Amino acid sequence: MNTVISYPPPASSGFKVDISRGERISRVSSEWFSRPDDERYLSLSDLHRAVGVRTERARARTVEAAEIRVEASRDNAERLSLIVPGGREPLAPTHWSYGQLCGLVGAPASYMRQLPAPLAAINLQHGLLNHNAEMVKTLEMDDGRVELRAVTGPEYGRIWDRDLIAAIMNIAGNGTGDTIWKVPGLLDWSTMTHNPFVDITKDTTTLYASDRDVFVFLCDDTHPIEAGRLANGEPDLYFRGFYAWNSEVGSKTLGIASFYLRAVCANRNLWVRRVGAIN
Repeated sequence: MNTVISYPPPASSGFKVDISRGERISRVSSEWFSRPDDERYLSLSDLHRAVGVRTERARARTVEAAEIRVEASRDNAERLSLIVPGGREPLAPTHWSYGQLCGLVGAPASYMRQLPAPLAAINLQHGLLNHNAEMVKTLEMDDGRVELRAVTGPEYGRIWDRDLIAAIMNIAGNGTGDTIWKVPGLLDWSTMTHNPFVDITKDTTTLYASDRDVFVFLCDDTHPIEAGRLANGEPDLYFRGFYAWNSEVGSKTLGIASFYLRAVCANRNLWVRRVGAIN
């Protein structure tokens, strides 16, 4: 049986909101403040393409910790490389995977980064040879040089960032207004009006990805829902939204939060009516 979903009529312009009836949530704002330009995307297709490239170049495998060899580079005394069983060439750990590797062997990463590479290599090698868990899982990527993107326990279950973005695109299209789900508009503080129709730029986008995670915030602010009347007789309006996040290298777990909200300001603070989260 086909189910027909009806939506409120689309807004043709901005609409008045009362943020005093909502709770301010700064989760998206913290992402907005911290993301450099090269981690900001203007559409879901651009974001999917970027994270898809690294998935296609990735290789995951499980190896014996004691069989990994840590070497200090002869060409660069400050650089370490790892020789993994079955690997074609040395792996260059990223900042993130180096911290994971230190954590696995019980070495403080901040201290290890201060050591000369040969001394750090000796400490890491000792830790790997005496690692309690015999096996580790590596995630490697060939991007001109072969990088070690992640080192985790052998039971780590990876969800690719590409797969999360693809799932979101199934309902949100490009995230730019081609479906009801889109990058949000902005609250005009002078008139207390939420304007859904704002150009998507590096400054307004809410589609983010770094080398260790993805974060997406979308809403349906062109179909506000009337929840009653305000004290002055005007309609009390809110709209639907959600954000989702993931890390394929182990910096966080897959999660999604959905909610009703009343407005989104320029620095991406949300005034939320109700929140539900799944981690």
